[in-house]
Amino acid sequence: MDTSPQIPVRHETIASTLSRLSAQWGWFIALGVLLIILGLTASIHILTATLVSVLYVGMLMLAGGIFQLIQAWRLKRWSGFLFWSIAGLLYAGAGVLAIINPLAAASALTLLLGAALIACGALRLWIWLQHRSQRQWQWLALSGGITLLAGLLVAAAWPGNSLWLLGLLLAFDLLFQGWTLLLLGVALRRMRTR
Repeated sequence: MDTSPQIPVRHETIASTLSRLSAQWGWFIALGVLLIILGLTASIHILTATLVSVLYVGMLMLAGGIFQLIQAWRLKRWSGFLFWSIAGLLYAGAGVLAIINPLAAASALTLLLGAALIACGALRLWIWLQHRSQRQWQWLALSGGITLLAGLLVAAAWPGNSLWLLGLLLAFDLLFQGWTLLLLGVALRRMRTR
């Protein structure tokens, strides 16, 4: 028989969560407007947005590599030390290269994006082929086809699209996030006034 003390589980309903969040509606609207402004700015300055996003990724990679090297020195076992050291050096080195030459890093990241889209699209189509007799799986085929086509378009236009594609994706992402938060804030405000 289990005699361990039971921790009470707090179940929160969607209605109670929305009610609690409705008090913060202003922050959602403010953040939404800020992200829309940043998205519009990024869409006007596509090359700058690409370079800023690559520099950001490079700094994150450098920090990740440094932390992996610290972990390697903390392990002190030969097999773990060697693995973490090599991984940390490669990661930090890639981060430094991205910071030093963001245009080359943008080119590499764009090619990696195209390859990832091609792989995801092909995988979805393969899964669909395995299950095509089941109902509603044609949506997976459509999704796989679109993703594969997007990857092929990215790869076909490479390296010419390296200077603008990542910045354009960043601009779209900021705009969609901004509109989502803005509309959520408006909905929360309406909920609060009822």
